[in-house]
Amino acid sequence: MSKLYTPFKIRGLELSNRIVVSPMCQYSSVNGMANDWHLVHLGSRAVGGAGLIITEAAAISPEGRITPSDMGIWLDEHIEPLKRITNFIKEQGTAVGIQLAHAGRKASTLPPWEGSKILTSDDGGWDPVAPSPIAFDENGLMPKELSKDEIKDIIKLFVDGARRAVEAGFDVIEIHAAHGYLLNQFLSPLTNKREDEYGGTFENRARMLLEVTERIRTVVPVQMPLFVRISATEWAEGGHTIENSLKISQLLKDNGVDLIDCSTGGVVKNQEIPVKKNYQVPFAEKIKKEIKIATGAVGLIDDAIQADDILTNDRADLIFVGREMLRNPYFGLLSPELGGKKIAWPNQYQRAKPKK
Repeated sequence: MSKLYTPFKIRGLELSNRIVVSPMCQYSSVNGMANDWHLVHLGSRAVGGAGLIITEAAAISPEGRITPSDMGIWLDEHIEPLKRITNFIKEQGTAVGIQLAHAGRKASTLPPWEGSKILTSDDGGWDPVAPSPIAFDENGLMPKELSKDEIKDIIKLFVDGARRAVEAGFDVIEIHAAHGYLLNQFLSPLTNKREDEYGGTFENRARMLLEVTERIRTVVPVQMPLFVRISATEWAEGGHTIENSLKISQLLKDNGVDLIDCSTGGVVKNQEIPVKKNYQVPFAEKIKKEIKIATGAVGLIDDAIQADDILTNDRADLIFVGREMLRNPYFGLLSPELGGKKIAWPNQYQRAKPKK
């Protein structure tokens, strides 16, 4: 049997297979509310056989949104619409997770199909915040430097979001500390120029992420897995490196984190990414083998043979599939590349199942 279709136990959760729908922003919410689009979009991937589905980044505050249309989890009113989605996904035998996020200095923009243009306060935007007052690029809004009290407030917002996620029925929580968003901005020496206990040394730059994970671990059930997505390297001179990622992964493991979701880049404009198949897999492999923690591989993984090869060679534990899931929500249901190896089909689709 293909390893892609074997169960995976992590903390108190057993996934039916190792295919994960990677978080992908839909920019389709009003006031952060999940709606019918999210139910159908995420529900179809559950019908399509994925072992775990992680929602798009859910903002922990209105100011933490990338765009005004981001999904949110800053209100108790967000719980019921999310619960409708988690109930449906779990009825299909699929586990469901949520990614908690704060955009930091990359906040207050329009969706990609509107050019990701900066939204000023005059246009309905808001003032972004960051560890240091450094704009993302020459056209970006200058972020406000967070005070220590404001940092503590944001940590509490992450914790409150985790509590709501438990109430909404999620099986997994993932903390977004990658792609140049707020927690990544604190980690990176390119964006964090603070001189207090949240900046300067690696240990200080890691402090906010560690405080977030430590606090969240105390409010979620002991059996609930906690993931963290990191940018394992920034592909930029003077930035966060894989050596830093090994250190933060060990610290996160010590804090009760169960899996490192290994992405890269996004913190600065002048990155030089050698994009090709499996280009991020070596980072997942290195962290898995040196830190002895489960890892997820992500990025340009678009066929089952490729995914199975990563797992068979022990380079990662889970395969996070993004854009291919947008093209093919039934990626997990049938993989002809593996000789038609199938997993359980919904009863409603049985008559369409290939005979061979």
